[in-house]
Amino acid sequence: MIRIAIQTKGRLNEESIKMLSSIDIDIDNNKRKFLSKAANYPAEVLYLRDDDIPHVVESGTAQLGIVGLNEVAEKGCNVEIVCKLGFGGCRISLAIPKGDEYTGVEYFNGKRIATSYPAILQKFLNENNIDARIEVITGSVEIAPAAEIADAIFDIVSSGGTLVSNGLKEVERVFESEAVLIANKDLAAQEKEILDEILFRIESEKISQRKKYILMNIPSENLQKALQILPAMRSPTVLPLAAEGWCSLHSVVGADELWDKVKQLKAIGAEGILVLSLDKIIL
Repeated sequence: MIRIAIQTKGRLNEESIKMLSSIDIDIDNNKRKFLSKAANYPAEVLYLRDDDIPHVVESGTAQLGIVGLNEVAEKGCNVEIVCKLGFGGCRISLAIPKGDEYTGVEYFNGKRIATSYPAILQKFLNENNIDARIEVITGSVEIAPAAEIADAIFDIVSSGGTLVSNGLKEVERVFESEAVLIANKDLAAQEKEILDEILFRIESEKISQRKKYILMNIPSENLQKALQILPAMRSPTVLPLAAEGWCSLHSVVGADELWDKVKQLKAIGAEGILVLSLDKIIL
C-alpha cells in the first residue's frame, strides 16, 4: 500500500483525481473524507492543504504527493521530484501599480513587497542584489498595494485578470510552476515497485496524448510511398481489401504532424481516412 497526498480542493485537486483515474487508479473523491482508498489499486489518497504536502511527504506520513512545484521550492523540504505532470501550470510574478513606470529590477530597491512565497522571492532578490522588504501575507496578496500594506506584490499569476482588476501590472516572471509528483527519499522496496508502476502508467498516458491512430484505404500501387510517410512505431499494419488493387493501412502518428501527413497521403490517393484518439500506448 502506498499513500498519495493531494490538495483538498480546487483545480489541482480535480486535475490530480483526473490524472489518477486516467491511469486506472479509481479514488472516491468524497470531499467529506480526508483519506480515501483506491478500489482497484494498492494506494490511498490523503487530502491536505497544498502547502502541507511537501512536509508530509518528507516525513513519510505519505510516500508520494501531487503538488505545485512552487510549493516544493518554497518549503525547501528534502523530497524527490519524480516527474512533472503537465497540468496546474502557473507562474509567480512581481507586479506593481499600473500607473508606475517600470525600468527594471532596480525598481524594487527600498520597496515593500507582499507575498505568500517569501523564500522564492528572497532568492530572487539575492540573485539580483535587490534590497527590499518582504511583507508576508497569507490571504489576498493582490490588495496589498491598494491597502498601503506594500508597494508591490509577488504572487501566482494564471491569466492576469486578477492583477488587472486590482490596478496592477505584471513586470517580472520569476518562477514557472506546474504540478509535480514528489516522493519520500526513503521508500521501502515494495513502495518503490508501486511507484515504478505508477510512473510506467503515467508515461504511457503522456505518450498516448501526443499520438493519433490513423487508418485509411490506399491504392496498392502506392503502398510503399504511404509507408515512407507513415513509418509508425515499428511498422504499420497493412491489410488487403476485397476491392482488387486496394489495401487498408493502419498506423500511429504524432498529433502535431497529423495534418501534414494527411495532406501527403491524400496526394497519393488515400481515401476514407479515419483518425482516432488513443487511450493508452504501452511500449
